[in-house]
Amino acid sequence: MAKLWEKNTQVNSKIEDFTVGMDREMDVYLAKYDVLGSIAHITMLESVGLLQKDELELLIAELKNIYRLAEASEFVIEEGVEDVHSQVELMLTRKLGDVGKKIHSGRSRNDQVLVDLKLFARAEIEKTVQVIDELFEVLISQSNKYKEVLLPGYTHLQIAMPSSFGLWFGAYAESLADDLQMLLAAWKITNRNPLGSAAGYGSSFPLNRQLTTDLLGFDTMNYNVVYAQMGRGKMERTVANALASVAATVSKLAYDACMFTSQNFGFIRLPDEFTTGSSIMPHKKNPDVFELTRAKCNKLQSLPQQILMITNNLPSGYFRDMQIIKEIFVPAFGELNDCLEMTAMMMAQVKVNTEIMNDPRYNYLFSVEEVNRLTLSGVPFRDAYKQVGMDIETGNFTPDKNVLHTHEGSIGNLCNEAIVAYKNEITAQFGFDKVNEAVNKLVS
Repeated sequence: MAKLWEKNTQVNSKIEDFTVGMDREMDVYLAKYDVLGSIAHITMLESVGLLQKDELELLIAELKNIYRLAEASEFVIEEGVEDVHSQVELMLTRKLGDVGKKIHSGRSRNDQVLVDLKLFARAEIEKTVQVIDELFEVLISQSNKYKEVLLPGYTHLQIAMPSSFGLWFGAYAESLADDLQMLLAAWKITNRNPLGSAAGYGSSFPLNRQLTTDLLGFDTMNYNVVYAQMGRGKMERTVANALASVAATVSKLAYDACMFTSQNFGFIRLPDEFTTGSSIMPHKKNPDVFELTRAKCNKLQSLPQQILMITNNLPSGYFRDMQIIKEIFVPAFGELNDCLEMTAMMMAQVKVNTEIMNDPRYNYLFSVEEVNRLTLSGVPFRDAYKQVGMDIETGNFTPDKNVLHTHEGSIGNLCNEAIVAYKNEITAQFGFDKVNEAVNKLVS
């Protein structure tokens, strides 16, 4: 099948297979976004006199049909067709003849894939924010529910000071809120329109780039056409850094959960139906979900580095190297969202051990509390520290397990309401409604 760029020379089949790579598989994810970009582009072409009104109506009607196919997961890139852009144009020309050939005026596959990836990433960021919010709500709820239950705190994996389940659950909730700040920054870089930059040097057609920016719900355009092309890879790396930050939070939580379910700790327990067994040890109840989550999230943290290695030594302008980024970037959202959903489900059902501090091995957790009590009674801090240390060494230390922490963010003052407000302030800044309204208007 002829390529959009093909002249009179037939490309060697092995060269074709190597250069196309996994593009057909990856581009299926981009199909509906390619259609959205095309609807906006041809609407603009009609406004500047490069399409007739009746041609625009025919093209939009057919593009909406293709969009519905993509929405229903029925869009297919046929054998011999190079990419999603070629498939959409082929489907249009089959239905509409020469009119279908007019949609490419004023653009290149370079700015097409740029806008496709930005629209895809924008939609996927919204899904990720929603799933993060669900896990956040679970963690805050559990923090409030178990705020009175003490938990050993560790430094160097040695018992250190009293913590609480309120602090433990809440810490990961606040970490996710900070991760949302990074996603917000990535969203702002993503939500800029590259369409009209063509192959990276603009067009002699009188394009109205502000119109396509407004139609697609972008905040602004990438103004400089060379920079728009330079944004390929940069946008993906920026988003990947934000996804990696979320993954780091979830990975650490999964590690804690694996450790805390171990019999040597026994701090939490999973429902039996959330665990797996052993083929030879009948007693085993393994936290495989948390172990796989840890591994998947650790893998996701390598994503920014992989993208950096692909783009790091490229000068300005387009290069085919960029194609490989899709293979690692496009699936990353689904992988992270699966981990977030599973973690939310697990953390909502986890059983907390409320009797941990009855175990005498945790008595020394309260040594700092005793030092502080002596200091508050008038003993100089360094003398109080020495006195308690001597009591521990001589076996005369008796812990007082009543803990009174009142400052902001401590055991007795979790500040969960402030953490929720902080998270809500961040999520409100994404402006998903504006974007969705623009998209719905294009395809309705």
